[in-house]
Amino acid sequence: MALPASLVLVGAGKMGGAMLEGWLALGLPPAAVTALDPAPSDEMKALAAARGFALNPPAGTVAPPETLVLAVKPQMLDAAAPSIAPLVGPGTLIVSVMAGKTIADIKARLPASAVVRAMPNTPAAVGRGVAALVAGPGVSSAQRDVATALLGAVGRVEWLDDEALIDAVTAVSGSGPAYVFLLAETLAKAGEAAGLPAGLSARLARATVEGAGELLFRAADVAPSRLRENVTSPAGTTAAALAVLMAGDGLQPLMTRAVAAAKRRAEELSG
Repeated sequence: MALPASLVLVGAGKMGGAMLEGWLALGLPPAAVTALDPAPSDEMKALAAARGFALNPPAGTVAPPETLVLAVKPQMLDAAAPSIAPLVGPGTLIVSVMAGKTIADIKARLPASAVVRAMPNTPAAVGRGVAALVAGPGVSSAQRDVATALLGAVGRVEWLDDEALIDAVTAVSGSGPAYVFLLAETLAKAGEAAGLPAGLSARLARATVEGAGELLFRAADVAPSRLRENVTSPAGTTAAALAVLMAGDGLQPLMTRAVAAAKRRAEELSG
């Protein structure tokens, strides 16, 4: 794995923290890591104490690293840029996981010659995320390998040729875990409506979504449509339910509208 010799993580929240744990698990030396966060969580403080990486060292003591990962909230970039700029050296690769901030936005605020923009998702917290990456001008093949290693530490990596696709990625996989959580939530409520006790219905719904996801993962060479067909007996109970979900006003048009709405919002946030 092409892990960097030195790395500064700016923003050690949920996503930043998940990635950091993945990097350390892959073998990135704690001494090579500096994490900066104005309000680190107790969990991050404990991780720093246990693993020995630097957390919020005194200003001016951090040299420009080989790689700088931007994991701050996008609305904080303007305020944070002046303090981040001294950390960007001529050879520093910036990997940004900020939603809505383009490569041009970052280069306009920081003296960066090499920027990779990434859109990961929250299953990165359990090492099962997926991230789409796009490289800006000036990113070398070696730097692409570093970005692949960093995002691959917490899940799958897909490279894009066009930054304009990031908004659609955000709408599908960036926001997508919430859609799956809503499925579990609504399936549990439907079970209650069918007469199941609330706790039992919630456990059944959660386990069903979890198991189906694992089956999708393990049967990676089988199309989801085939997996669906494999559990659908003709004229059976599953077929009766799917007749509702696959109707003209069913799940497909609803999901299409939902993803379109998320994409529009991502475009708005990108300015």
